[in-house]
Amino acid sequence: MSILKELEARHRQGKKSVAVLVDPDKVEDSAELDPLIRLANENCVDFFFVGGSIVTTTNMGEVIKHIKENVSIPVVLFPGSSLQIEPSADAILFLSLISGRNPDLLIGQHVIAAPILKNNKIEVMPTGYVLINSGKTTSVAYVSNTTPLPEDKYSLAACTALAGEMLGLRLIYLDAGSGAEREINAKMISTVRKTINVPLIVGGGINTSIKAITALEAGADMIVIGNALEKDPNLLTEISDKVYDWNQSVKSMR
Repeated sequence: MSILKELEARHRQGKKSVAVLVDPDKVEDSAELDPLIRLANENCVDFFFVGGSIVTTTNMGEVIKHIKENVSIPVVLFPGSSLQIEPSADAILFLSLISGRNPDLLIGQHVIAAPILKNNKIEVMPTGYVLINSGKTTSVAYVSNTTPLPEDKYSLAACTALAGEMLGLRLIYLDAGSGAEREINAKMISTVRKTINVPLIVGGGINTSIKAITALEAGADMIVIGNALEKDPNLLTEISDKVYDWNQSVKSMR
C-alpha cells in the first residue's frame, strides 16, 4: 500500500499518526541523528519528514540514507523548493502553498520538479500547504514571501483548504511554521476538519503532550514534531503513548 493510501485508510478508521521533522541544516554529522532514530523507533513514530524552508547544506541524501539504514520508518520529503528533491526518499509532500499568492510556490516550482519526480520511483503526495500566523515571522513566511492566514480567521482557512481539496489535492497541511510561538488553535483545526474530507496534517508549535492531544482531538490526522524535540526528547515518548492509546481505543470500538 502506498503511503498516501495508508494515510487515507487511517483517516477513515479514525487512527492518528506522528511524524518527526528533521532539518538537514541542523545535522552536521549523520551520527547525531542516532538518539532521535532510536527514540522514534522505540516509540513507533510513523514517519520521518526531512526538509526545511532553506536547506543550505548538501547532506540531505546522507541524512535520508542514515535513517533508512537504521529503521524501516518511511522517509517523506518536506521540501521548500524543487532543489530539495532527493530520490532516495520514500515519498514527497508535493506542497502547493495555497494560503499565499506567490505563483512560484503555487505551481512554478512544481513545473520544474515534475519531470524529475516522473523519472524517479518516489511517491508523490499532492498536498495543500496552509500557513497560519503563529505570532512572529517564521522562516517559511519570510522565504515564501507570503502572509500567513490570521489565526482567528477560521472560515478563511476552511475555505482555503476546501478549495485545495476541490482542486484535487489529497492532503491538507496546516502549519504554524518552524519554531512557532503558538501552535494552531483547536477551533482552527476543527473548523478545517469539518470542512474537508481528506487527511489533515498539523505542525508548528506543538511542544507539549497536551498541545499534541488537543490537536488530535480537534481533528488532526497527523501531528508533526520538530524543534521541540531538540529541547525535550522525552516529549516524543509522551506524545506517542497518547497516540497509541488513541489508536487502541479506536481499534477496540470497531
